[in-house]
Amino acid sequence: MPVTAFAQIEAGGVNKEGSWYAGEGLKKGDYFSYSVCHVDYKECTEFGMDIWIKGDIKVGTETKWLSEVVVYDGNKVIKGEMMMGKIAPEPTGGSEYLGVYRGAFKSSISWLSAFATSDGSSGGKGPKEFSAASWGKIGNIGGQQVIPMAIQTVTVPAGTWETVQVGWKTGGAVSKVWIVDDFPFPIKAKTFTHVSEGIPPPEYVFSLLEYRENVLQTPFGAIPDYEDTFVEGCNTNIEKEVTIKKPTKNFDYQVHIFYGPEDPVQGCEIEFLIKFISKFDDTEFLNQVQYDFLVVDNNLTPLRSIAQEEGRNFLYSPSGQALIDFTVKEEPGTAQYVVWIYGLSPEGIVPSVSSDYLKIPITIYEKDGTAPTQKIPSWIKNNAGWWADGSIDDNSFVQGIQFLIKEGIMKIPPTTQGTGSSSNAIPDWIKNNAGWWADGSIDDNSFVQGIQFLIKEGIMKIPTTAKKSSSGSEPPAWYD
Repeated sequence: MPVTAFAQIEAGGVNKEGSWYAGEGLKKGDYFSYSVCHVDYKECTEFGMDIWIKGDIKVGTETKWLSEVVVYDGNKVIKGEMMMGKIAPEPTGGSEYLGVYRGAFKSSISWLSAFATSDGSSGGKGPKEFSAASWGKIGNIGGQQVIPMAIQTVTVPAGTWETVQVGWKTGGAVSKVWIVDDFPFPIKAKTFTHVSEGIPPPEYVFSLLEYRENVLQTPFGAIPDYEDTFVEGCNTNIEKEVTIKKPTKNFDYQVHIFYGPEDPVQGCEIEFLIKFISKFDDTEFLNQVQYDFLVVDNNLTPLRSIAQEEGRNFLYSPSGQALIDFTVKEEPGTAQYVVWIYGLSPEGIVPSVSSDYLKIPITIYEKDGTAPTQKIPSWIKNNAGWWADGSIDDNSFVQGIQFLIKEGIMKIPPTTQGTGSSSNAIPDWIKNNAGWWADGSIDDNSFVQGIQFLIKEGIMKIPTTAKKSSSGSEPPAWYD
């Protein structure tokens, strides 16, 4: 049978007396500082996490650890609380806005609590011997054993420690976690996700930066409380309904984007799922993509960089799939967003190729959710004037407007597409509108209302997706 069909039996165990479990020796006044990343949070983008064990807290009939936590994520500093179980020091509650970081902590620093806990009764795993051949089995394909592999002296920023290396094989790589007897959490880890082919990306990586005992007062007193940036009236149930799939300007890459909400509002959140795809194969994701997400002006000059706002030189996607969310700060109207791809190279190494980009015009709505005032480029009025005075026919005018909408130059508020009728003649008043608009007698919104009428009546058909890729000069790199 294939090796992936059954659990791999691997001999483990080291020549060291004693046992260990997650949370061993944890006590009031302990202070830990870690650097950590997890694949489920921005594809293993590093952040800092400081934890101070404040004391006990009673939750129902259970007594738990109450800790104060500060997260350093780029430019963000987030302070809150986290509760942890006593049998297994997994986070069980706390400040809501720390949720994503608690998840990363559970799936990395306290991950071994899935195999070793303080109590073996009532379904608990119990302490595990260092000399044991196996501590348990990974639940993914192949069922690799988690085993004590070696005794090693390891140096991390917090100091030099004699450790037991616990590891497992997955996807052709060996994942390793270094633990210390009588110490609550591992001091270091480097693990990999399971893949059937290619280079396994990291699953989680962490290192102990500092450890102190008997810290009797909060070490975070100088750090201000976190202020939730939630804006009243903003949609929090965001669905990425809009899709764009286009090559970059120089055809070096394909980019497939999903974003929502469809009508983003100034001051509210917008979310993007970006897939970086080979230009040769629609099914092949690119690896080690260094990129940024920009807001630019009409000359492609950067006005805003999401990487800079996160305190980074660039954004990085090892797998070719990236999730981005941020608050819309742009004024109502058309915002020019750009996915700027520096190239493909390991994190921290400047790509040796020229940059390429995809420009995405998106209409930003007013804070109250109303459509922005239309601002249509003045040169488009020439077409309307020629049509009004008979220089071009109805069909040419309709095709021109269709092109402008498709390319994202003219923005039409959400309009139900009509099915047409036996007579698709354009009413005279629409032509009058075009003439008045061309000579400045009526404003852009009045002209757009006429176009909406043509769409509703089925006289003008437009594509369901209206996006544009524009050209322009290259913005400067955001790193040296």
